[in-house]
Amino acid sequence: MLKRTRLSPRLLSLVTLALVGGAVAAPKKVTGYGSLGVVDGKPGGTYTLILGDSPQSLNYYGVIDNNLGLIAQQLFDGLVEFNYATYKIEPALAESWTISPDGKTYTFKLRQGVKWSDGQPLTADDVVFTYDQIIMNPEARAGDAASFKLDGKQVDVKKVDANTVQFVLPRPSPAFLLQMRSFIMPKHKLLKFSQEGGAKPADINNAWPSNVNEAEVVGTGPFKLSNYTAGQKVTLVKNPNYWKVDGNGTKLPYLNQLDFLIIRDPQAQVAQFLAGNVDQLNITGAQFPDLKQREVSGAPFKVMRSTALFGSPPFVAYNFDAKDPALAKVFSDARFRRAMQQALNRPRIIDTVYNGLASLPGHGVAPANKEWYANTTGQLGTFDLKAAAAALDALGLKDTNGDGVREISKGKNLEFDLTYATDSSVYPAIATILQNDFSKIGVKVNLKGILAKNLLSTGQSGNWEMILHAFGDQPDPELRKPIWQPGGALYYWHRSLQPAQDGGTPNMARMFPWEKEIYNIFNDAATTTDHAKRKALYTRWQLLFAQNLPVTPIAKPENIGAISNKYGNYIYNLGVIPGYNPVPLIYQK
Repeated sequence: MLKRTRLSPRLLSLVTLALVGGAVAAPKKVTGYGSLGVVDGKPGGTYTLILGDSPQSLNYYGVIDNNLGLIAQQLFDGLVEFNYATYKIEPALAESWTISPDGKTYTFKLRQGVKWSDGQPLTADDVVFTYDQIIMNPEARAGDAASFKLDGKQVDVKKVDANTVQFVLPRPSPAFLLQMRSFIMPKHKLLKFSQEGGAKPADINNAWPSNVNEAEVVGTGPFKLSNYTAGQKVTLVKNPNYWKVDGNGTKLPYLNQLDFLIIRDPQAQVAQFLAGNVDQLNITGAQFPDLKQREVSGAPFKVMRSTALFGSPPFVAYNFDAKDPALAKVFSDARFRRAMQQALNRPRIIDTVYNGLASLPGHGVAPANKEWYANTTGQLGTFDLKAAAAALDALGLKDTNGDGVREISKGKNLEFDLTYATDSSVYPAIATILQNDFSKIGVKVNLKGILAKNLLSTGQSGNWEMILHAFGDQPDPELRKPIWQPGGALYYWHRSLQPAQDGGTPNMARMFPWEKEIYNIFNDAATTTDHAKRKALYTRWQLLFAQNLPVTPIAKPENIGAISNKYGNYIYNLGVIPGYNPVPLIYQK
C-alpha cells in the first residue's frame, strides 16, 4: 500500500518555488560588445526610422517585401542569431543545441519561460508549426521549401517534448544551422490559416493582412505592433515579455516605442532626417558628402561607414526567356553579355553615383567575406567601348542601315527596355549611365521605371527584357542557393528552368552546360562537410559566374548610416539584414 506523506507548509512552499522556478524565463544576457562602443543604457524614449513604402502585409512569410522585413526583425526571433561583432551563430530562442556525429540530426532545447507578446508560452509546437506548416509549405510566398528538401527528401521536424525540437535531415547539410535564423511564428494565432487547421496550403498567405487587428500580430521580438496606418506610419511598442537583458540585468529593449515613417522619396527621407523628425537613416554614397559636411559643421548627428559583407550589390540581368524570340536568343548568348560588360562603366558609377563609397563587386560572394570569396576581379574586365563594339560586330550585330542602332536581323533594331526602380536613390542614375554608354555602341535602351517594391515580382513574372536589381549577400553561399543555383526560386533571368513544383527537379534539358555545372556544384557543396572541398567548389562557381554572367554585377556599396546624437549604442558594422537586430540595445540619452 502506498504510504501518503503530508508535507509541512514550509516544505510545500519550497517545492512550489522550485516548480515555479523551473518555469521562470532564463533571459539571455547581452554583453561583450564594448569593442563596438556599446554601453549599458537606460530605459525610455521613442526612436523614429524610415520605411520606403507601406508593408503589403504583416505576415513575414506571406509576401516578399523588404519593408515588412525591417518591421519583422523587431517582432520575431529565430532559434539562433548572429553575434553582432563576429557574425558567428549563437543561441536565441534555442538556448542550446546538439548535432549528431553523422551531421543529420539537430536537437534544439528552447529557452525556458519565453512568452509571446500576448503572454502565451512559446513551445516546441510553435517551432514545428512554423517549419512544417509555413516555411516548408511550397505555397507560402516567402517560405523556403526548397532548402528543406534535400536530395528530393523532406527534412523531418518533430517535437521531442514541450521544450525540445529535432530536425532530422536526409543527409548532412553543412550550412543548416544558418537556416535556423528563420523567424518563429505563433501557432495559436496562425493555425486557422494552415493545412493543419483545415485551410488550403496557399491560405497561409492571407494571414495578417495590412488591415489586421494589431492584437492578432504577436511575436517574441523586442517590440510588438501597436498601430499601422498604410501610407503613413507603423508604430511598435516595447514587448514587456522580451527575453533579453543587458549586463546589469535591465530588461531590453531600452526604448519604449519605435515609429516607422513611410516615405518613398529619398530626398524627402533626408529632409525629414535633417528636420529632426527621423532619428536614423540608411544612406547611399550619393547622399554621403552633404550629410558628412553637415556633421563636420556641427549638425547634431553622426555619419558612419563600414565595409559591407551584407547589403545588396546591384546588378543588371538580361531575360534569357524574353517574349521577343530574337532578343531571347541574343540575351542567352554569354558572348553578348560579356560584350555588354565592357560597356559597363563601373569606375564612373562608383565615383559619381556612390561618391567613391563602393568597390568592385564579387560574383555572388562579397569581397569582405574572406572565408568564401574567390578573387574574380580580373574577370570584370575594363570599360572599353571600342572592344565592346568589336565584340558585338563579331556576333553579327551590326548597324547595317546607318541609323546608329545595331540590328538583330534585317529591319529589326537591337533595342530593349531597362526596368529599374524610380524611387531608389541610386538606380535612376545608374540606369541613365547605362543607357548613354550603350547608345555609344549602337544598343538602344529605353528606360522603364517602376516602384522598388515591384521589382522582384516583375522579375519573377518574366515581363521584362533587361532589369536593374540587387540581392543581398550572406556569410555562406549555401544561403543564396535559391538565387544562384540554376532553377532556383529566385533565378528569374532564366525562368524556363523552374521546376514544376517548388523543391522539384529543374528543367535540366534547357540548361546551358555552365548552368548544369553550377547546379551540380551547389548540390555537391550542400552535401560535403569538408570545408576545403566546399571552398574549392564555391571558388569554381564564382569563376563560372564571372565567365558566363547570369547577371552582371555592378558594384558593392559600403554600409553608411546616419544617426541623431540623442541616441547611443548604434551598431552598423553589418548593415540591416534579416536576423540582425541591434535595435534593442539603442537607448535615448
